[in-house]
Amino acid sequence: MPMTRRRLLQLSGAATFRSLGSESLAAPVGAGPSEAVPPAIAELKPMTEGVSPISLDEHKARLARAQNLMAEEGLDAVLLASGTSLAYFTGAEWGSSERFFGAVLTREGEPAWVTPAFEKARALEQIRIGSDVRAWEEHESPYALVAGILRDRKAAGRIGIEETMPFVFADGMARALPAGQVASATAVTAGCRVIKDAHEIALMRRAGEITLRAHRAVFASLKEGVTQAEASRLSAEAHRRLGMPGGSLVLFGADAAFPHGTTRPQPLKAGEVVLMDGGGRLHGYSSDITRTGVFGAAPTGRQREVWDVVRRAQEAALKAARPGAECQAVDAAARTVIVDAGFGPDYRYFTHRVGHGIGMDGHEWTYLVRGNATKLRPGMCFSDEPGIYIPGEMGIRHEDVIFITEAGAEGMTKWTGSPEEPAV
Repeated sequence: MPMTRRRLLQLSGAATFRSLGSESLAAPVGAGPSEAVPPAIAELKPMTEGVSPISLDEHKARLARAQNLMAEEGLDAVLLASGTSLAYFTGAEWGSSERFFGAVLTREGEPAWVTPAFEKARALEQIRIGSDVRAWEEHESPYALVAGILRDRKAAGRIGIEETMPFVFADGMARALPAGQVASATAVTAGCRVIKDAHEIALMRRAGEITLRAHRAVFASLKEGVTQAEASRLSAEAHRRLGMPGGSLVLFGADAAFPHGTTRPQPLKAGEVVLMDGGGRLHGYSSDITRTGVFGAAPTGRQREVWDVVRRAQEAALKAARPGAECQAVDAAARTVIVDAGFGPDYRYFTHRVGHGIGMDGHEWTYLVRGNATKLRPGMCFSDEPGIYIPGEMGIRHEDVIFITEAGAEGMTKWTGSPEEPAV
């Protein structure tokens, strides 16, 4: 998953865990006696039973789909370095570094692999598809090995590069094959990944249910004076106990007017809004859910008004999302509700697009934003997350993951919340 600002803030809660007040504490967690969790967190149990990871046969089917798209796009090969697309197509998970590790996919046959020689044994543990594995020593060029694979397979013509590949890798490949043509492989990689099948949607649905359950436990555990960092650590612990790594960005009061947080957060006070934006990954697939509620007091009329407008905007986006509709129409549907309610014009208070694609990456192709005329197709998955951010006052965002069906769109999780109980 790309390390976005939001993702970094979510994961910051996983590093350590501190007490939130002895009157609410239950069983200890970690090594120290002061490290304990509130009852609502302590009672959580894993929710991962009944879901399985992507199988070898599914990975092989994905590679076959990619090869079909390569032929349609006129690509002789696609080069995949370590990252999400490599994991999507092959199941191999490898951290990014300055050393090239990756797969070469041609129109026919299994992928070939290039690995640092000193890592070959570990690479063979990851490689489940393909037996052509070529290793390079530290003083050698991995790109020369890639070029050799392409020449051997008579595929050194038009070579697709996955869009997140570091420039140094793409440049090295271009230099090793000066007669070849380097092109974008997005039509192949995103072309496959943008449409989720039933297994992928089931994983994302369960991941969403886990995050929603974590949000509910954290909201129930909040106390006046808690810091945003402490609440984020609670979210990380809740996700862990539910069986999935994850966490949340948690914002209080006027700080929630910064959609991705502030460097000067303030402790929680009664009557403030609490915005909790979090997610995790289950067998490689992401959740992303935001709930906003009011802590410790009845919502004011102003808070309830803004909360309700954002909720209506989210529903308008969901209704606008259907096969054949343009991505920008979904953004427009939500934005119209917010502007018509007096929170405009344009991006003044609703400061960002209404949604992003989601799957193995928390943010991936394509985006629900003005100017994107891409037409929706069944199996596409997006966040639906309108918000209103009023500087110095509050920020309210509601976010759920939706997927396009044959007849319209459906949410991954059910939505019956309120400002008093946002995570039900």
